[in-house]
Amino acid sequence: MQFMKNNKRICVRGAEEFRLLRIASGIAFFLLVIDQLTKLLAEQKLSQLQSIEIIPGFFSLTYVTNKGAAWGMFHGYGMVLFAIGAVVTVMALCFLRKLCDGFRERYIAILVVLSGVIGNSIDRLWRGEVVDFLDFYIKKSHWPAFNIADCAICIGIGIYMLSVLLRPAPEAEKTADNGTAPDGE
Repeated sequence: MQFMKNNKRICVRGAEEFRLLRIASGIAFFLLVIDQLTKLLAEQKLSQLQSIEIIPGFFSLTYVTNKGAAWGMFHGYGMVLFAIGAVVTVMALCFLRKLCDGFRERYIAILVVLSGVIGNSIDRLWRGEVVDFLDFYIKKSHWPAFNIADCAICIGIGIYMLSVLLRPAPEAEKTADNGTAPDGE
């Protein structure tokens, strides 16, 4: 794994990488537990379609289930979505080093995304549908209800995208060091 040190890349493997993986896995596990606990609470405390207004005109806790993906897309294809989630999880773990390019935040981002994928996959297996309960709206215009796993996926993707945009690619650094252009021009 590579890290930035004094604007130069150095290769770090072994204990430092293992430490980073433990931290990122701990964050992901914490989010997974919070996701599952909040879904259980939503099931127990909110009856179907009952809503508890938290911030008037803006935010409520509303129990909703979703047999599809985001915004109800692919409704009724829960097992297909579960299979896609399983494949994404396995592939991300197999190619974790390559996806991260040695950047700490990318390890955290990918494992946070996977915690969300696993959280929603648990729902699909256990309940046959995903539990959503966070309901934001302005007057009568509602954003589709979502859950902690959905938040983890969005935040993880956002961190990863920012990292890709703000950090130089390893190939660009190598070519900059020897004075040639990345595409051989």
